Amino acid sequence: MGSSSLFKYYVVLLFIMRLCTLAVAKDGSPTGYHGTERDALMAIRAELNNPKLLQKNWTGLMCYMNNTPNWHGINCINGRVTGLVLENLGLRGKLKPNALVNLTQLQTLSFKNNSISGNLMDFSKNQNLKNLDLSGNIFDGEISPSLLTLNSLGSLQVQNNKLNGPIPGFNQSTLKVFNVSNNNLSGEIPNTIALQKFGPSSYLGNRYLCGLPFTNKTCSIKYNDSSSPSPSDDSHNESSKSSKSSMWTPILIVINVVGMVVLLFLVMYYFKKTKKLKKMLAKRDTRLTNVEKIETSKIEIAATSTETRSLESRSNMVSEVELEKGKLIILGSEINFELDDLLRASAEGLGKGNFGNCYKAMMVDGPTVVVKRLRDLKPLTNDEFVRQVRAIGDIKHPNLLPFLGYYNTKDEKLLLLKFAPNGSLYNRIHGGKGTRDRIPFRWSSRLSVARGVARALEHLHLNASSSKAAAVVPHGNLKSTNVLLDENDDVRVSDFGLTSLIALPIATQRMVSYRSPEYLASKKVSKKSDVWSFGCLLLELLTGRISSHSAPPGVTGADLCSWVHRAVREEWTAEIFDTEIAVQRSANSGRVRLLQVAIKCCDKSPEKRPEVSELLREVESISGTVLESEDEEDLSLPMTDDSIATDTPSR
Repeated sequence: MGSSSLFKYYVVLLFIMRLCTLAVAKDGSPTGYHGTERDALMAIRAELNNPKLLQKNWTGLMCYMNNTPNWHGINCINGRVTGLVLENLGLRGKLKPNALVNLTQLQTLSFKNNSISGNLMDFSKNQNLKNLDLSGNIFDGEISPSLLTLNSLGSLQVQNNKLNGPIPGFNQSTLKVFNVSNNNLSGEIPNTIALQKFGPSSYLGNRYLCGLPFTNKTCSIKYNDSSSPSPSDDSHNESSKSSKSSMWTPILIVINVVGMVVLLFLVMYYFKKTKKLKKMLAKRDTRLTNVEKIETSKIEIAATSTETRSLESRSNMVSEVELEKGKLIILGSEINFELDDLLRASAEGLGKGNFGNCYKAMMVDGPTVVVKRLRDLKPLTNDEFVRQVRAIGDIKHPNLLPFLGYYNTKDEKLLLLKFAPNGSLYNRIHGGKGTRDRIPFRWSSRLSVARGVARALEHLHLNASSSKAAAVVPHGNLKSTNVLLDENDDVRVSDFGLTSLIALPIATQRMVSYRSPEYLASKKVSKKSDVWSFGCLLLELLTGRISSHSAPPGVTGADLCSWVHRAVREEWTAEIFDTEIAVQRSANSGRVRLLQVAIKCCDKSPEKRPEVSELLREVESISGTVLESEDEEDLSLPMTDDSIATDTPSR
């Protein structure tokens, strides 16, 4: 390293040490963590580790009046911060207990699916908080008792963390959504009106919880949480921090003094060596110029022979060396284009999926394809990745989305899929409802979708054992956003087989099969988990309601399995079916039969669910015909609750 670089490096080092001295000077705590809402957000940004997003976007004017906020994840009303939504960003760090004290107007807070650790924050100053989602992180310690003071709290989701201790006695009448599953909570579930209205799914995965709604777990043994810190421990930690800060202050002062002496020496040394360094650089430039002339002539000679060898070996293009360079591999003979054609294509973002962003690529003289950028993969070798991808590409069926090819380098992995121009089943069911442009989604079309999905699922299940891809389950992520409609409105199921590529911790957070009752209870998934997902899909198709198990990020859904079972049990089944098919009275028998199939699929016991081949036979036997003359404006439903309840298994 030259003396000039060394001099600059040391000046920067001294400047950083000076900042550290100033930061520790006041009671051993960093400055700027108190005051305005902006200070509070800056403090949160400092504790979290996503500089590419937060440091890039959290700059400039935060929000002004009711204008759209300039900062990512921030919602504002009248210039005050009312929402902080930072989901699926890979955030890490430990937030301070008082991180939210200055955000007094906060109504919505979501850190869903990150890796934030530490104890839960103090919410006593956030009296307007309505929606709190901290699920999918690594928070530990007890559930903050300050949450009991929030009289407007409507949703509390802290599942999939490492929280311990008892559940506080929540009794807010506003509480509509509550989930503390998959933690280390213990003790008896409080017998409050607010908590007793939630089912077992809100509490599963906590080994030492007991009491209602668990009918098989009594509370004869009292569990103690030895890991919870006592007040004396907190005071000891605070005094320890204070003594450490006072110890470091004189040390930093001594380092500054010594640094100034060394700096003076370096200045003298720098000016003394400047002339000598310039002479050395001049000699080196002269020597390099001579070497470049020699090397240029060698390259010109070698270029001809290299080009000849390239032409001779062009027939063996699919090699390990070319994969490392990044070759686009096309599977099959349906399409034919090169990487340059794909790079020149106009691209349109289709959204952020569970396993990477998707783009629509429209080539000038070629087909329109979907490019999926994969992320959060298992640590696979190049050969393992290629083997798994080719195995998925070998699975073909008229109701599966064709897998066209892949692109593989160390830093970039892409999948190429056929483009389905009519969008997803999710958009067909829920898009544009209540508008004049909405085209009703009638019974025959919905039944056709159910049949197409069942055929695709049967093909995946029957070919799973012979597939080379070591998938945990044949599909694993069956939901309405992964059911696509092509130009003829034919069903194309996508995202199958990706469990062989995705890391298990990511799969458990994002894939539908890992939300099944058997995984929540015993951490196991199987082909029957796909059947459960298919049942949830049928309920979404029949009811027109969004399922919480497969809702896109930012969308709140309902537990359709529990909702339908309650409707059957309490005999108000007339409200189950979507109005767009409820008006078709002649389809009543078919609707009821498909609902019965869905309820069988949603049985909590995997052994009681039917095999997929049996499902296909039942769905194929349901009639999709309706009377052409029936009055679609008549919303009355000519069916009784008994028509469903009598053929539905008791729960």
